[in-house]
Formats: sequence, C-alpha cells, structure tokens
Amino acid sequence: MATKKLNLAFALGMLSATAAFSAAPAFAGDCPAGQAATTDIQEHPSKPVGVTDTVLSAIDLSSKGEAWKGNMLRLRKLVVQPGGVVPWHEHNVRPANIIVVEGSITEYASTCKVGIEHPAGDVTAEFGQLAHWWKNNGKVPAVLYSADVLPPAMHEDHMM
Repeated sequence: MATKKLNLAFALGMLSATAAFSAAPAFAGDCPAGQAATTDIQEHPSKPVGVTDTVLSAIDLSSKGEAWKGNMLRLRKLVVQPGGVVPWHEHNVRPANIIVVEGSITEYASTCKVGIEHPAGDVTAEFGQLAHWWKNNGKVPAVLYSADVLPPAMHEDHMM
C-alpha cells in the first residue's frame, strides 16, 4: 500500500511540475528528427483493447466562473496490457499531461511518421491539434497517470 501511495504521490508531483513547463520542448518522447508529418498517415484503432481506465479523482470546475462551467479536472490511472491499445483520440478541446510510471508505451501521432517511444519516467503534454493513439508493444503492463480537463461536451464520451 505504501508503494502505491508513493507512486501516486510521485505521479501527482510530476504532473504538477510539468504543467508549469508544458510549453517547453521535451526531448524524451519527441518525434525523431526528420519524421514530422503534416498530414495523418497512420491507421488508427477506434476501440480500446486491454486497457483499464480508472478515474482516481475529479473536480467540477464550475465554481471557478462561467468560462469553466461544466468542465472537470480529472486524474486517471491507465493500465495498458502488452498488446493493449488506447484508441485514436484528439486533444483540441481536452488538454492533458501524461506520465508513464511503469513499463513503456508507443504513441502514434498525426504529427509523426513513426511511433514515438515513451519509457517509464517520460512525461508528455497533449494539447492543440494533436490526434493520436497508443500501443503497448512491450512485454509488461504500461502504467500511466493522466491529468486532463474534460469539457462538458465530452462527459458522455467514453473514448480515452
């Protein structure tokens, strides 16, 4: 139990820290040089496979003013089994910060011609015109924590 609390505390600390630096360029987990794409060339799955998605905490931001009405700040834990897939989704209205705490996972983004490997400890900011999907190509489960702002229009959306 102490290890779970420590992992969660670490993940929360990392997510908080990355929020302040999300505009800064990241080096780990970037699209390799010369592989950037301007058009989506990837095939993408539409359904999750081998993924558990647990909401650990959610805060209704409505009390913060009219502009935030109906928005939720969520913290989720995703466990992606070997061969598992987080399906194609966009971040134009749902910004998120992700930290990989165990295993590794490959991101297939609309902005990159090749998969982007995210090992344990890697943090990525997801926002803007990004559309992507993730696959665990490894032999052990990948554990990720995701902090996102969920807009009202997506409350009933069960995509990841």
